[in-house]
Amino acid sequence: MGQEPTRGRPDPEALLRRVQAAERSARRGALKIFLGYAPGVGKSFRLLDEARRRHARGEDVVVAALQPSMPPAAAASASGLPQVQGIESSGGDGLPPIDVAAILARHPQVCVVDGLAGDNPEGSRHARRFEDVEALLEAGVSVLTSINLEFIAEEQDFVQTVTGRRRSSTVPRRFIDGADEVVVVDAPPVVADGSGGDAEARDRELRLLRERALLLTADVVERQLEAYLELHHVPLTWGTQERILVCMTPRANAGAMLASGRRNVDRFHGELLAVYVNQPNLTPEDRSALARNVLLARAQHAHVTILEGRDPIRAILDFAGAQGVTQLYVGHNLRRTWRTVLTGTLLDRLIDEAEGMDVRVFPH
Repeated sequence: MGQEPTRGRPDPEALLRRVQAAERSARRGALKIFLGYAPGVGKSFRLLDEARRRHARGEDVVVAALQPSMPPAAAASASGLPQVQGIESSGGDGLPPIDVAAILARHPQVCVVDGLAGDNPEGSRHARRFEDVEALLEAGVSVLTSINLEFIAEEQDFVQTVTGRRRSSTVPRRFIDGADEVVVVDAPPVVADGSGGDAEARDRELRLLRERALLLTADVVERQLEAYLELHHVPLTWGTQERILVCMTPRANAGAMLASGRRNVDRFHGELLAVYVNQPNLTPEDRSALARNVLLARAQHAHVTILEGRDPIRAILDFAGAQGVTQLYVGHNLRRTWRTVLTGTLLDRLIDEAEGMDVRVFPH
């Protein structure tokens, strides 16, 4: 049992963090990010519509960067807003660099940057566009900006597995985590018409990207809540809120799933569980991989259970239901064959039958 702090004597490190947080919030601009889970969901429209409404309320709003091509509705919202022209030279991605010096000289209340990811040309004030935004925030200018999930550095492996695309100009996750507000633009994307298997595969792709964006946003909100409670001296006294079950297989990325599960249950004083379903046709290599996964699970202080059953999905769901599990973590190869397009995969069945539980997919 840990030693309780002396009554009336606050922890010096906690006190320092509160003071630093208060000083930082007093001088720093606010960052609001509109996050799209796929191109065409309307994040530019949402971004510029909020800028238009703020401008109409009397806030000093300027536009520092716009996407090269925008839908008519977004362009209409931008047309009535003051703009600071970008620097003429263009980067490798075709986006004109933000004129940071001009914006700092004008020092508006709010600056609009449509498209957070981008590389600046050599010799620019900063190498990356998000660093331009950071400079504005540090100077006390609030920023409204937008980004798609596929441009977040730590999401590259997931997005590539789902879509086959990988971006060279990205923004680190730590920058997203530092935002004051992240809004998922949760609207159906505008995509080309498809038919048959192509349309079904695209629908599944969008569903996975949307779930990932929602999880990312939830993580940011949770960190903000913790920081707020600490700043206002509110103790974290929640009971067990989350019971996360990591479903291990020989080829699943158990290390990543367990580490993520541990972070989340620690955040909410929850409980981490791990299972694998014993199958008669496992090879010696498969059994060795599972044994390693069990060691990883115990290192993360997870409660490990070995299940039996011919139907692994039913065995997992029955166990999860009996244990009151709130989230299932599963590994899966997202590549689909013509057979799985027609009949579905085990993951499809797990998601369909996991009533009352969220399913988080870790690609391998």
